Amino acid sequence: MMLEDRVDALVSPKGALEMLSQEEIARMSEDSGDLHELFRRCALAILNCGSDSDDPAEVMAAFKDFEIRIIQQERGVKLELTNAPSSAFVDGKMISSVREMLFSVLRDIIFTYHEYNFARGMNDASSDKITNVVFELLRNANVFRRIQTPDMVVCWGGHSIARHEYDYTKHVGHELGLRELNICTGCGPGAMKGPMKGAAIAHAKQRIQNGIYLGLTEPGIIAAESPNPIVNQLVIMPDIEKRLEAFARTGHGIVVFPGGAGTAEEILYILGILLHPKNDGMPFPLVFSGPKESAPYFEQIHEFIGSVLGPEAQAKYQIIIDDGVEVARVMKAGMEEVRLYRKAHQDAFYYNWKLHIPDEFQRTFEPTHENIAELNLFFGQETHLLAADLRRAFSAIVAGNVKPQGVASIKERGPFEIHGDKALMKKLDALLEAFVKQQRMKLPGTEYVPCYKVITD
Repeated sequence: MMLEDRVDALVSPKGALEMLSQEEIARMSEDSGDLHELFRRCALAILNCGSDSDDPAEVMAAFKDFEIRIIQQERGVKLELTNAPSSAFVDGKMISSVREMLFSVLRDIIFTYHEYNFARGMNDASSDKITNVVFELLRNANVFRRIQTPDMVVCWGGHSIARHEYDYTKHVGHELGLRELNICTGCGPGAMKGPMKGAAIAHAKQRIQNGIYLGLTEPGIIAAESPNPIVNQLVIMPDIEKRLEAFARTGHGIVVFPGGAGTAEEILYILGILLHPKNDGMPFPLVFSGPKESAPYFEQIHEFIGSVLGPEAQAKYQIIIDDGVEVARVMKAGMEEVRLYRKAHQDAFYYNWKLHIPDEFQRTFEPTHENIAELNLFFGQETHLLAADLRRAFSAIVAGNVKPQGVASIKERGPFEIHGDKALMKKLDALLEAFVKQQRMKLPGTEYVPCYKVITD
């Protein structure tokens, strides 16, 4: 049944999950409270893909009458949708990619909370345990493939980028696809969609019928960055730290496009890991790239990294401006270095077990006003530890910009206050101010009110 822009439907699984136990259904029922609401929120984000909004509260308010219910039948499980966004349907039938991703959400939430009970947290888990949990979540999602050579390029960048930057991400993705490389992104719009779109066209030209477009997200951000329809493997990780580790473990190289606070968080995450002494000598191709108009953006990022983390951090990446062919060639050559290294060290091609991820990058960081005030943003400590707390600062800004809990916290208590070394705070404030002026914090045309205050006095 369709009523204006709403649809009621009964949907069968496609590609992800068909049978649930009575206990699992009970956990996801309307009576189970928080877990059902988590599923409802993520499901709405999937159904509302293509929306122009990056405000989760706005999306939830627009579809406050949306409901989803699990129905167990003898032949399996179905989802009953009430007042679902009509954009997920064509002539009353749900779009296939949306249906696949909808059941991926159900699969991941059930597996995460049923198997690991993340509702009680994993604060006491060892570093190895966390790495194994990330592996098991990805394996349950059927992400791993038996491959002869590394081929997965992670593409990071903002959801709020200019049209010429988006077109450039498509160009780079196309060049990567022509070289038979697959794409992994945060699965949203902007720089997360462009590389997949370009690679999909290139894969068609190369007659590659099993191209991988892997999207990794997490519940706190999915409503602001709904998955784009090109994603053919979607995984909902339980939090941002598990999501970032999944990128680092499954990807064989990373291309960073222009972005905002979230992209800066990702850059600091991977640099902090690569700067750890235990990862010295491990090949991990890392390229920053954009069109010629974006050169100043990368100059700002490069200068910030050099002044805060030093030349050693700058040596971990290349900056390639306005040359998608060269980006793809560097990535392709890097894949061969990764292959030889992992073969020599007997490491898997599908999961980077040898990569050492320090505990500081694995522990879930709750972006509260108190936790942010306690960040150790001072010089005189090991570089990777400074990178870890800088990563947390940017993570808090992302939470305050788009994540429901973060947005609510800002409305209640005002902006997050970020303290630290005065010289460092001035550099951080200048970088963030540049992001604001370049409209990299919110979608273009949306007024941005900072959710943070950098204390520079």
